[in-house]
Amino acid sequence: MSLAASSPANASPATPANNHTTSSSGGGGGSVTSLDSQIERLKRCEYLRENEVKALCLRAREILVDEGNVQRVDAPVTICGDIHGQFYDLVELFKVGGECPDKNYLFLGDFVDRGYYSVETFLLLLALKVRYPDRITLIRGNHESRQITQVYGFYDECLRKYGSVNVWRYCTEIFDYLSLSAIIEDKIFTVHGGLSPSINTLDQIRVIDRKQEVPHDGAMCDLMWSDPEEIDGWGLSPRGAGYLFGGDVVAMFNERNDLDLIARAHQLVMEGYRSMFDDALVTVWSAPNYCYRCGNVASILELDENLGKSFKIFDAAPNEARGIPVKNPPPDYFL
Repeated sequence: MSLAASSPANASPATPANNHTTSSSGGGGGSVTSLDSQIERLKRCEYLRENEVKALCLRAREILVDEGNVQRVDAPVTICGDIHGQFYDLVELFKVGGECPDKNYLFLGDFVDRGYYSVETFLLLLALKVRYPDRITLIRGNHESRQITQVYGFYDECLRKYGSVNVWRYCTEIFDYLSLSAIIEDKIFTVHGGLSPSINTLDQIRVIDRKQEVPHDGAMCDLMWSDPEEIDGWGLSPRGAGYLFGGDVVAMFNERNDLDLIARAHQLVMEGYRSMFDDALVTVWSAPNYCYRCGNVASILELDENLGKSFKIFDAAPNEARGIPVKNPPPDYFL
């Protein structure tokens, strides 16, 4: 179902009385006031009605369609790794890093799946993007995919919370419009996964047709699936998609593109972040106690106006701050 299709019947279940705020334009985020109201509801982990989600996604598409595959971002900015539907830990992240729009944020993808609150997590970030388009940047991860979300939780969560798959369809269509990467002050390249043997320059990323489902192979796939490893050159990835790449590959890519650093996410790091290859690449992981059982801390990477780096480490939100999770978490492939 396309966002441009006629509005479906609202199949969402009954919601709390304070979840029925509407705007004069029909409750779809048609005004700043209604959008602010929706953001406040989402911050309370209340999900929006189906027609509101549709309208929010339409507005987001108008913004995202104008962003590039290598979206330019100004410093200062805070870089965040995987979130994976851990809504209350996202709230904790904003407590540690500062609220948007008081701070600029760059999220490196994997907003959904695995955690219990993918709907609220993604819609909050999307609503912030619509409300403050110049203060928050969202790029695509390998889980922003129709195929992956049908296995690892987001599809089932949308069906359970709304009684239909319409919201999943609206969100997955927006996934196709998310940028593939970002460049901070022309010096720091950020991407969800990593590099590709098909890509030597940023200009090669800029000409990819990103408005599609994530392919099973090729440059776009590699950007979302590849991982750094202590090897020379390229290697086969145990993930079954993307590649492993070594420090020599990173050094060559950074030199060709006049970069100081590659910042990426995609891999669980127990200590929250990991620098590799003489600080030419860093992995940032922002989902503490991943899957509610891994026991890891999380981090965010703050860059000041001179691109000075500062990591902030944080733990999972305390139990008393969390809602009651649903049963039957999604299956594992690997952590």
